[in-house]
Amino acid sequence: MNALIQAVEAAIAWGCRAVLYVTLSVVFLILSINVGLRYAAGTSIAWASELPELLFPWMIMAGVVLAAQHGSHIAVVLLTQKLGPSRRWVLAAGSLIVTAMYATLAWMAVPVAQIAHDEKTPILHVPGSVSVGCLALGFGVLAIVTLCRLPRMWNDQRVETVQAAEAMAHGA
Repeated sequence: MNALIQAVEAAIAWGCRAVLYVTLSVVFLILSINVGLRYAAGTSIAWASELPELLFPWMIMAGVVLAAQHGSHIAVVLLTQKLGPSRRWVLAAGSLIVTAMYATLAWMAVPVAQIAHDEKTPILHVPGSVSVGCLALGFGVLAIVTLCRLPRMWNDQRVETVQAAEAMAHGA
């Protein structure tokens, strides 16, 4: 089971990094070419503002998923640090609640994407469902990432509890 979780996490991380590299490169390239054209020729590419707007949500969502994988997306530790060994139960319950919320958001974004599909960008004629679909996919992946982190978090809490007990035993 642990190997499966690691494989899923690695695939998600690889996919998110690929999305980040591609979107950042394309946005940088398009904007650089457009700025160069403005200064050199006094003209610009008509669709140069649309494509970055379409890619931006994908870039942001990929970054959010990577941050969640590293445990730096949302963290509230003020109360949980004071709980001691019962901390893992609170964190596990919180993770399950967060997973349910992400799954709900993903589910709710699907009908919105269907509605937005009829809206097209003025120049490229890309459906609005592309951007909204990014939210549905991103929230779904965030739910999976949160579930994948749960066993590691649970084991880390056991390790911390054992290390604290050992430190108290050696200090006494």
